[in-house]
Amino acid sequence: MAKRLDGKVAIITGGASGIGASAVQLFHENGAKVVIADIQDTMGQAIADKLGKNVSYIHCDVTNEDDICNLIDTTISKHGQLDIMYNNAGIVDIPFMNILETKKSDLERVLNVNLVGGFLGAKHSARVMIPRGKGCILFTASAATAIGGLSSHSYAASKCGILGLARNLAAELGQHGIRVNCVSPYGVITGMAGGVDEADVPKMEAVLSEVGNLKGQVLKAEGVARAALYLASDEANYVSGLNLLVDGGYSVVNPSMMKLQSSFMNI
Repeated sequence: MAKRLDGKVAIITGGASGIGASAVQLFHENGAKVVIADIQDTMGQAIADKLGKNVSYIHCDVTNEDDICNLIDTTISKHGQLDIMYNNAGIVDIPFMNILETKKSDLERVLNVNLVGGFLGAKHSARVMIPRGKGCILFTASAATAIGGLSSHSYAASKCGILGLARNLAAELGQHGIRVNCVSPYGVITGMAGGVDEADVPKMEAVLSEVGNLKGQVLKAEGVARAALYLASDEANYVSGLNLLVDGGYSVVNPSMMKLQSSFMNI
């Protein structure tokens, strides 16, 4: 079977761990030349060394416009083109922090990485995609774009901002043949959580699965990467402006109504 990204060049920010690392592996397996962009130099370079000549690593702080410019320009210099820009880099703050406890500095830190970083990645990838009249820009957003109460206010604001940006870009860049989409996962246990013991991962995944709507399944980073692969491939050649929710239906189900229904059935 033909590889789904044969002949394509992809940049994946935050590609040294979590969803990004899974996307690097999957995009590479499907024939893409992949550039990993991250600030985790040891981890990023290790992945590039493991996967071989078609995968490279570039140190990039997505909040620094000079770093983003260097990332794009180095990719073009090395490969001659950029087909896929996957703006995946992101951070989290303390989950479920209430508004009175949220500091302005916390908000600015999360917005700067998640939203500003994505904005800069989109801006400078568009700079090289527009002359070619084609390209694909992706963002990792969140199920918090579709339902309230899933995260801190800072994180929700950053991810909803990404969705708004993606829709605006889809309107503008569609005129240049460039597709723009979001992948929005439900809870995934990755390195973003910070300080998670490997032995505790199955327990945490079980809790998320129990709270989630789709039983018998566990969302892992690989599942989100597969959704990104679809959007990056030519199978999605007429898909743009989409917020692809990878949440097992969580955001479209009212759990209170399900409990009410169950209560009536037990009367």
